[in-house]
Amino acid sequence: MRNLRTIAVHAGERAPRPDFRPVSTPIYASVAFAYDTMEDLDGVFANERPGYVYTRYGNPTVNAFEQAVAALEGSAEAVAYATGMAAVHGALLGAGACQGARIVAAADLYGASYTLLDKVLRTLGVETAFVRIDHLEEVAETVRRTKPVALFCETISNPLLRLADLPALAEIAHAEGALLIVDSTFASPYLVQPIALGADVVVHSATKYLGGHGDIMGGVVACSSTRAAILRDQQKIMGANLGPFEAWLLLRGLKTLPLRLREQCANAQAIAEYLSAHPKVAHVNYPGLDSHPQHALAERLFEGRGYGGVLSFELAAGSRAAVFRFMEALRLIQPATTLGDIYSLVLYPAQSSHRSVPPEVRAQIGIGEGLVRLSTGIEEVADLIADLDQALAAV
Repeated sequence: MRNLRTIAVHAGERAPRPDFRPVSTPIYASVAFAYDTMEDLDGVFANERPGYVYTRYGNPTVNAFEQAVAALEGSAEAVAYATGMAAVHGALLGAGACQGARIVAAADLYGASYTLLDKVLRTLGVETAFVRIDHLEEVAETVRRTKPVALFCETISNPLLRLADLPALAEIAHAEGALLIVDSTFASPYLVQPIALGADVVVHSATKYLGGHGDIMGGVVACSSTRAAILRDQQKIMGANLGPFEAWLLLRGLKTLPLRLREQCANAQAIAEYLSAHPKVAHVNYPGLDSHPQHALAERLFEGRGYGGVLSFELAAGSRAAVFRFMEALRLIQPATTLGDIYSLVLYPAQSSHRSVPPEVRAQIGIGEGLVRLSTGIEEVADLIADLDQALAAV
């Protein structure tokens, strides 16, 4: 009889394989996976048969999340990462961002993405030309001149809510042999599937709308099988993997994505219209408003599904002090450095998301000292407007 210590370690670990299938994907919380024969194990290592050997190389729960994202985005495959920024980094490296390479990118990217390009990758010899992504002639001329490996943009920009004309940008990029990489975090696959419009790679901070509940971090890249193989090979070495627990939570979050986004888009539309008429608000950025310069493009891209759950607005007072008074006066809407949650959240870009962007660059982009970003949740919209109204009264 084996010693109790040995029994305690191994008991219950070699149950026979069941003939049932769980309705909900289980969490495969295992670092490694065993096979009955060494030949089977060798076949998996050699990519000659499907399977898993080590969670940094692949995990069944993570793969289930990847398959779900690929289905939603209409891509051949998807590769999951530990964070959205890891996904952005992986997508750029997979596109060929190395010494001597060039990238053309939207000037008003999320602050961390801007810093990744302008500081981290620049020190590695990657040159980035920043352009106004809604000025197609400028984009086309820059792409022709620089011959980049990739054109990088956001479907809906953070935090100014400028739109990317994806079909036109795909044509511009492909004419010079560049990839079109689209960060579609703000839009989510509920509003648009960029690959169907010509994009080569779609990136999401899954922390936001895909997860949707403010309790998990992750990122994902949707792309072709050929590109996914490149990303997976890099990921094995870099180790920016999503864990199985996180993948399970994200997979659960995806189930309600259309339901959440429908309500968030409706709330954002109503709040944008309310703020547009408020005397203490100078300007509202939201593509659902007729006043948005790209409203017609939004209708073409999103086909009536909505215009997103995020908007930004400039306080008429236009100062840091006014923004602080407004945010501190809120009682229901919470100040937090994220978006896409079931909760409504506000953020001060100059303080947080774009703090690492030099002030003079922020000014050129259009991110002023009085700009506030609002991510709408799924609360009753009348309650949200009442909270905004009383907070604006304090400015």
